[in-house]
Amino acid sequence: MNHDLVALASAYGVATEFWDQAGAHQEVSEDTVVAVLAALGVDATTPEGVAAALHERRIRDWRRTLPPVFVVREGDGATCWVHLPHGDGARMWIELEDGGSRSDVVQVDRWVEPVEVDGTLVGEATFALPGDLPTGWHRLHAEVQGADGGVHTASTVLVVTPRALALPERLRRRRGWGFAAQLYSVRSRRSWGLGDVSDLSDLVSWSGRELGADFVLVNPLHAASPVPPMAPSPYLPVTRRFANPIYLRVEAIPEYAYLTEEHRQQVEVLARTVQPANTSAALLERDPVWMAKRVALELVSKVPRSLGRQSAYDDFVAREGQGLEDFALWCALSDKYGEPAVWPEDLADPRGAAAEKARTDLADHVEFHRWCQWVLDEQLAQAQEAAHDAGMAIGVMHDLAVGVHPEGADAWALRDVLAKDVAVGAPPDMYNQMGQDWSQPPWRPDALAEAAFVPYRDMLRTVLRHAGGIRVDHVLGLFRLWWIPRGMPANAGTYVRYDHDALVGILALEAQRAGAVVIGEDLGTVEAWVQDTLRDRGILGTSILWFEKDDADLPLAPEHWRELALASVTTHDLPPTAGFLAGEHVRLRDELGLLATSYDEELASHEADLAAWLTALRERGLLRDDAGEADVVEALHRYLARTPARLLAVSLADAVGDRRAQNQPGTDQEYPNWRVPLCDGDGAPVLVEDLPDLPFLRRLVAAVRS
Repeated sequence: MNHDLVALASAYGVATEFWDQAGAHQEVSEDTVVAVLAALGVDATTPEGVAAALHERRIRDWRRTLPPVFVVREGDGATCWVHLPHGDGARMWIELEDGGSRSDVVQVDRWVEPVEVDGTLVGEATFALPGDLPTGWHRLHAEVQGADGGVHTASTVLVVTPRALALPERLRRRRGWGFAAQLYSVRSRRSWGLGDVSDLSDLVSWSGRELGADFVLVNPLHAASPVPPMAPSPYLPVTRRFANPIYLRVEAIPEYAYLTEEHRQQVEVLARTVQPANTSAALLERDPVWMAKRVALELVSKVPRSLGRQSAYDDFVAREGQGLEDFALWCALSDKYGEPAVWPEDLADPRGAAAEKARTDLADHVEFHRWCQWVLDEQLAQAQEAAHDAGMAIGVMHDLAVGVHPEGADAWALRDVLAKDVAVGAPPDMYNQMGQDWSQPPWRPDALAEAAFVPYRDMLRTVLRHAGGIRVDHVLGLFRLWWIPRGMPANAGTYVRYDHDALVGILALEAQRAGAVVIGEDLGTVEAWVQDTLRDRGILGTSILWFEKDDADLPLAPEHWRELALASVTTHDLPPTAGFLAGEHVRLRDELGLLATSYDEELASHEADLAAWLTALRERGLLRDDAGEADVVEALHRYLARTPARLLAVSLADAVGDRRAQNQPGTDQEYPNWRVPLCDGDGAPVLVEDLPDLPFLRRLVAAVRS
């Protein structure tokens, strides 16, 4: 590959080579590199274009007085630069987030060779920031005094992030445990065919009070399209900032009590049309639930609000600001036109005249979608309050997906900071040997920095507002992402590097403000330094029992597991433990054509791994020779309890004896991903009300608490 192209790719964080999961060196094709650079707005199709782009990249910052953002770590005493005409002087000061100011920003003696930019010699002055700045979002100001007496001012965002997150006080003295559940699958008798936030409130309240649980980890609750068909995957939402109103409990909205008798009866009829699904083992269907629930919500939304309720609503709308307005408008436009692919062309720009006109023309629809987010925010707050009242140390632990739908609300409203003509995915690995294309547009690292990371911050704030913890799916995405150019297969992508110091630091800052624990899903090909960086910032890792191996590829002894981690036996991308023991994942991948080797070879490999685990359990006195399947599942959880991991998660599917996987990575329509209801080992549905009477559930709880 041409040296200049390699240099240009490196300047934009685009990898031209990498090492795969097996440790083999891989070179990226020139076509892939050129296509990825194009997605970053860089023309690298000719040698002349490469040279011009490389020159512009090298002098980009020299054209600025200040960068769009400085992100520093608390107590580091970092320095910042100011670019100014060579020979001019400057002074700097800080405007603090709380309204105060700091003038102790001192210039340091550091020589930087000036650079000629557009005929002007530009120098660089270096200033030392105070080492005792409080964490927060501040503004850094510079005043440049010219030799001719003129004065020029500039300002930028200064983000001071915490050195490290701390665990809640109670979890510094003891380990914590909790359930991991796919909320939509966890139904009660009062659900409308899918699990909802009221079911979550009941689950956290019961498990906290009766079992001593510290958290419930749920799937991403991000919003899907309001227009059927509703995508079942919680990991392919239309936005990551706002939640899906399908999780609302209609009857729990205060205004429901003030419906007219006619409208109340109408809502009750709607509920009865979908509630029979609660006791069915059939695959979950979101569209009938949402169609019924939407009609009911529209009736409730029209009930006049009291003075206090209206004030609370107004505060919510003001707090969420433009992001909420854009999301509600996108939903309203979807109501009117359907999928964005068929919208009028002039609506492609969320700041265009057509979109502004639509805000007025579709005001009633916009208002409804704003209102849905408000009442959903209230119910999520009530769930977290129920968790605290039950004595949980963490409470509700939310899940943050990697990205969003390519035609969703975020892709529309945040089009300036998301890359076009590429998708996020994963290179080939041992569990998906063809690679994965998740069809999600990634953040543009350069554009996100130009926006001072504010879109990222606002998303985190909304998700964390009522969270005691957050699990960041594929946390490696804060360091690098696998970009796949449009039209290329998943294995023809390359990695693009991100400013992980900024992204991880801002995550830590917003989590600290919310009082939340952060879990990074750091499975797969993750370098040791990445895990070290996360640990250094107080972000816990993820340990899945089946993946914990030593250098001899044997089960890792429990005393050698990480302490700062959330550990579990299984994950939603594998069958529940009973199904995994039976090789369900091998059979399924073979049926779907996802194996690169033969079924017999894969099954033999699985059985060898399983035999090694059974041996490890027996050697530690956790399993009898005549043990049955349930005994093995329990023993694996007792093995988990012998690790130093600070948090342990019990899959609710394991606790009820379920065997079917919620998701098979690398598939779309081939498998009913995210549509499997919570059932026992015989395939009978299990409701929230049934949980207290399940002896095996209590066995697993006792195992992790032992």
